Amino acid sequence: MSKWKNLSEDISNWILNYANSNNISTLVVGVSGGIDSAVTSTLCAKTGLKTLVINMPIHQNDSEYNLSNQHMMWLRSNWDNVESHIINLSETFDVLKNELSKKEVSDIAMVNTRARIRMATLYSLAGSNNGIVVGTGNKVEDFGVGFFTKYGDGGVDISPIADLYKSEVYLLAESLGIIQEIQEAAPTDGLWSDGRTDEDQIGATYDELEWAMNEIDNPSDEKELNERLAEVMKIYLKLNSMNSHKMNPIPIFKYNKQ
Repeated sequence: MSKWKNLSEDISNWILNYANSNNISTLVVGVSGGIDSAVTSTLCAKTGLKTLVINMPIHQNDSEYNLSNQHMMWLRSNWDNVESHIINLSETFDVLKNELSKKEVSDIAMVNTRARIRMATLYSLAGSNNGIVVGTGNKVEDFGVGFFTKYGDGGVDISPIADLYKSEVYLLAESLGIIQEIQEAAPTDGLWSDGRTDEDQIGATYDELEWAMNEIDNPSDEKELNERLAEVMKIYLKLNSMNSHKMNPIPIFKYNKQ
């Protein structure tokens, strides 16, 4: 058995052990059509526990919507414990957007609102099925640049792949047999109506961000970086600092009772 197949077994067993230790009977995963949610939902399915996979379109473009549905169909064809649902949140989002439009609400705030509506949906299902919400973030997103919505896709109970770089998630996907279209799709958070990719938003690829994250932890002997790597490092450090409030514990005022 390959390293990656072994890893998939280890992660699935970790999820199962956590669920059993906490008397949890259902795993709930939002499926976007991307590689991270595809891998995470497959790892959940492999536990044998009831696994709810949910496609939650909000004015989604067809490619993302269809990839999500293809993956859910693939899961159901391989695991009897998987149950899939499509919950169209477009009208829900529109009602809130119309109310918020009476105020000065920014585009980025509305984008994050999409993620938070989805989080509330997943927790409604988890709470109704003795379940937990399983996170789909990888190491670069969750601990490098903070590329997630606070209390949106960052609102989860456990994070099975949060210690894996994006490149490692792809290797795990290959070993799991994730459908090729998802493996080849450009990474996107699916929150923008124009279909912009993660690279469009960040300004760097995940491979470049992984390099920067590793370079911070294990500096190379190179005294000077070439122009592109210097730009990538600048992007990484800016996002790491700007999004530190997402990645660090919530500040708490300490009351000195003496």
